[in-house]
Amino acid sequence: MSGRWVLLVVLLGCIFEAIGASEGDADPLYQACAEQCQETGSFGNNSIQYCQLSSGDVSGENTLSMKKQLYSLRLKWKQWRCRSYCQYLCMMQREIEREALGLKPVKYYGKWPSKHVHVFQVPVSAALSALTLVVQFNGWLSFFRLVYYKLERTPQSRRPYYEFTGLWHIYGLLSMNAWFWSAIFHSWNSDLTEKVYISFAVALLGYSLILAILRTFNVKGEAQRVTAAAPLLAFVTTHILYLNFYKLDYGLNMKVCFTMDIAQVILWVVWAAVTRHPSWLKLWTVLIGGILVMLLENYEFPPSKAFVDAHDLRHATAIPLAYLWWSFVKKDAETRTTAITKKRR
Repeated sequence: MSGRWVLLVVLLGCIFEAIGASEGDADPLYQACAEQCQETGSFGNNSIQYCQLSSGDVSGENTLSMKKQLYSLRLKWKQWRCRSYCQYLCMMQREIEREALGLKPVKYYGKWPSKHVHVFQVPVSAALSALTLVVQFNGWLSFFRLVYYKLERTPQSRRPYYEFTGLWHIYGLLSMNAWFWSAIFHSWNSDLTEKVYISFAVALLGYSLILAILRTFNVKGEAQRVTAAAPLLAFVTTHILYLNFYKLDYGLNMKVCFTMDIAQVILWVVWAAVTRHPSWLKLWTVLIGGILVMLLENYEFPPSKAFVDAHDLRHATAIPLAYLWWSFVKKDAETRTTAITKKRR
């Protein structure tokens, strides 16, 4: 047993070491290209419409306050699009130059270079995120039908016997929200959508860890649940505020998310083994699969034909894992409801 824990510590150390700054966006040639593109509003002999200011963009000075705010929002939107498009063009140009020199692809801002398809900046991830959202919705809906229409409920209040119903409803809503913003972010990569996407992803991970603590320790009282969740909730909130208003530190965020993932994996695995849960195999499959996907993403490979990379594979595996996860949740509700109703008879 001690050997397994040593292996886990070694894996954690290797993963943390693998998380570092991106080579591509630190390249002076890339930086010079992106700065020149934004300043001149052109790339090569082609002008970029997002970088061209029209008279409507600067005519708000003598207008009413509301119109000035609208002009300001429009100007910020164009600036975001200009910077994002210039970065994309310079990234693809540098990769062509690197390929001609026989060099391997490198990451830019923590991501591999990938081709845009119309409005979709990372088309494969955007499509897979949307599919995962559908699976999450279907899983939550089937759980809702199970606990309210198929399983027995209390005679007086008609509430489900399963004490963790409300917690799983919140989880379902947070999951669908996170995957919705994942689809938005991979369709349109901007500072705003990136921060919103990361914030909701961290919020989902933090809540998942809280839920794991409450379920594995069988915490039922509202006061006890608040006491158990408060410290972690405060930490997650502080981390999200740090990322949004101080520094969007990708390395730090990856370490925080990975630590929360590992913590809940340990909780669920130990709990399933101790309680001999009927769906322990599904639970272990989801958890081990999630860990392998995280390892894959940290030791990832460049995208195939500039479209599919390890990040896309992570999104692809999220679809069957989400299905299995909700299957475990439903089985847990059935098992717990059956145990409670037997005691009451």
